[in-house]
Amino acid sequence: IQSLAWGAFSGLSSLEKLVAVETNLVSLNDFPIGHLKTLKELNVAHNFIHSFKLPEYFSNLLNLEHLDLSNNKIQNIYYEDVKVLHQMPLLNLSLDLSLNPLDFIEPGTFKEIKLNGLTLRSNFNSSDVMKTCIQGLAGLKINRLVLGEFKNERKLKRFDRSFLMGLCNLTIEQFRIAYLGEFSGDDTDLFNCLANVSGISLLSISLESLQALRKDFRWQHLEMINCDFEKFPALKLSSLKKFVFIDNKGISSFNEFQLPSLQYLDLKRNHLSFKGCCSHTDFGTTKLKHLDLSFNDVITLSSNFMGLEQLEHLDFQHSTLKQINAFSTFLSLRNLRYLDISYTHTRIVFHGIFTGLVSLQTLKMAGNSFQNNLLPDIFTELTNLTILDLSKCQLEQVSQTAFHFLSSLQVLNMSHNKLLSLDAHLYEPLHSLQILDCSFNRIRASKDQELQNLPRNLTWLNLTKNEFACVCQHQSFLQWVKDQRQLLVGAEQMMCAEPPDMKDMPVFSFRNATCQMSKTIISVSVVTVLLVTVVGVLVYKFYFHLMLLAGCKKYGRGESTYDAFVIYSSQDEDWVRNELVKNLEEGVPPFQLCLHYRDFIPGVAIAANIIQEGFHKSRKVIVVVSQHFIQSRWCIFEYEIAQTWQFLSSRAGIIFIVLQKLEKSLLRQQVELYRLLSRNTYLEWEDSVLGRH
Repeated sequence: IQSLAWGAFSGLSSLEKLVAVETNLVSLNDFPIGHLKTLKELNVAHNFIHSFKLPEYFSNLLNLEHLDLSNNKIQNIYYEDVKVLHQMPLLNLSLDLSLNPLDFIEPGTFKEIKLNGLTLRSNFNSSDVMKTCIQGLAGLKINRLVLGEFKNERKLKRFDRSFLMGLCNLTIEQFRIAYLGEFSGDDTDLFNCLANVSGISLLSISLESLQALRKDFRWQHLEMINCDFEKFPALKLSSLKKFVFIDNKGISSFNEFQLPSLQYLDLKRNHLSFKGCCSHTDFGTTKLKHLDLSFNDVITLSSNFMGLEQLEHLDFQHSTLKQINAFSTFLSLRNLRYLDISYTHTRIVFHGIFTGLVSLQTLKMAGNSFQNNLLPDIFTELTNLTILDLSKCQLEQVSQTAFHFLSSLQVLNMSHNKLLSLDAHLYEPLHSLQILDCSFNRIRASKDQELQNLPRNLTWLNLTKNEFACVCQHQSFLQWVKDQRQLLVGAEQMMCAEPPDMKDMPVFSFRNATCQMSKTIISVSVVTVLLVTVVGVLVYKFYFHLMLLAGCKKYGRGESTYDAFVIYSSQDEDWVRNELVKNLEEGVPPFQLCLHYRDFIPGVAIAANIIQEGFHKSRKVIVVVSQHFIQSRWCIFEYEIAQTWQFLSSRAGIIFIVLQKLEKSLLRQQVELYRLLSRNTYLEWEDSVLGRH
């Protein structure tokens, strides 16, 4: 931009943020923003501004909170440059002058000025220049001062510790120093001028240790990030409430320290090992509320958190936990509200692992495993739980009562497991559930009647990346998916896994009409098969009766070859030969009998001979009833065919001869024969003259 008219920003009466980076600005005097009274943030970094002189119109910018002048060409700062700031005693301004090639700051320039923040990073070409400029800040009252360099803008390799002595003339609330190389000299009194600050932050600083810090330092907040220490600092600061120690190198073991007022402790990403965690003796305090030991090495839980009963936040994620199943480790943490044991190589065996956590609201345990890949009833005391993460736990089954006590649960993550179905009964007790993630499982479908049991408050359900079976068997579930598009997140990404012709196709592409056609075809096929089966069974069962019927139609009432077909047991054949045949065939007039041993045609099936030679060619049927007859399956079969023959021929053609006296109990075994003999006249033969006659 070559020029800006004075009315360039007119009309922007509510403007709060203005970014003019890389616009070739050379001075703030010609920048037409004096009327922007609502402006809170002004960013004019990466320009060609040579002078720090703030124009008079800055007195109108009473709401300005952040002025970014970084990466310009400012070399010197004089008292006249900030005269307007002396006229604004209630100013809440933060200045960023980083990456300007500062050479000189006139002493007294910032005296009695109150700033919220000042950042000076990568500004100085030498330690002497840095020391001079810091002395020029004398008298400044500031809430947050940031000194140092940027990671990729390193100008000084070694620093003279004396530059910090100039800070004794400043009133500082919070101090941050970043990316400074090795300090020359002893660090015994390095931070003496900062003894009264409330918070100090060290980023990528090379210090051997912090063992020499005085106990009377009033620090309440200490932050050490990516620093190079030879050993863990054994701090003894009575006023420290918050200690952040992150990403530090060269330390593998934790040392105890004495911080009696400590409430917040963050030790993540240090590769530390804890042989007996955790108790109040480790941290020298009983007031701890926040403890983060995530992304470390092996942590052995053996102290039952004795003296740390006030803990509200506890994070172990991506550290290796040991002895967590040995006993109720968290029994004393009745105030704990947040617990993260994700990816801690924990295999849940002990069902009382979460006993005592009656106030817990958030539980994250992703990336662990359970015995037999079954989620048991381990949440019985977590009645206040609102967020539960069980993703990537290799779960195949869930106990039907696993969630019965989680009536306050609002968010449940079951993704990346091996669940085979969406069992709505499991989630029915979760009356407050709003978000349920079951993505990346092996869910094929859910029963239609179960879907009605999903919690009524559910507003977000993720079922993507599952193995849905788009078949008619699950038609009701597939229709439910189509009807619940507002509930289902990413419903368009729900793909079919089977049948093969629908693999990787959207679930929405399934058509119900296909099932209707299939049902019709299946119904017709089933009815046809049933009819054929019934007919086949009937034909099989009554085959000989049908043969008899066909024979009746064939022979009709033509002349018979035999006078009678004799049905008898082979055990009674002597009687038949000597008594029956002799008397009937040799008597006057003679009768011709059909006897199986004499008249059946060889090579023809027995049943066919019985029907064709026996019944169809005989006028009468003589049934010789005896004990042997009743016990013979062939005799009973012939008798049943004889009854059918008598019915079809419409004539009384059966003559019964009962040999000797039969026991009624034996005769009753054949109910139809017993009834027939009771209603009809029959002959009885006894071995006597009268009986033969």
